[in-house]
Amino acid sequence: MTFVVTDNCIKCKYMDCVEVCPVDCFYEGENMLVIHPNECIDCGVCEPESPAQAIFPDTVSGLEDWLVLNAEYASAWPNISIKRDPPADVKAFDGETGKLARYFSPNPGEGDA
Repeated sequence: MTFVVTDNCIKCKYMDCVEVCPVDCFYEGENMLVIHPNECIDCGVCEPESPAQAIFPDTVSGLEDWLVLNAEYASAWPNISIKRDPPADVKAFDGETGKLARYFSPNPGEGDA
């Protein structure tokens, strides 16, 4: 089992979750984070730390496409283990639905650079 980052992280990218991850399995895109499913140890400490409530166990029904997206981009984006501030306009996007089709960027983020 693994945990999966979903739609509400897009354009929010709070990083509270990366700070608590004991195995540093988060990867950073331009406007969201993902979890590498082969690195996640299923400890669950990230889930309650997501202010946007964007992280769920992969056992939740309907997350199959998100698991694929997390795996694909975790292999392409840089690792992130340090918390930075969220985007300045985070409040405008937190809780908005359907963000994948409108806002998702496949571009990598900064990582721990």
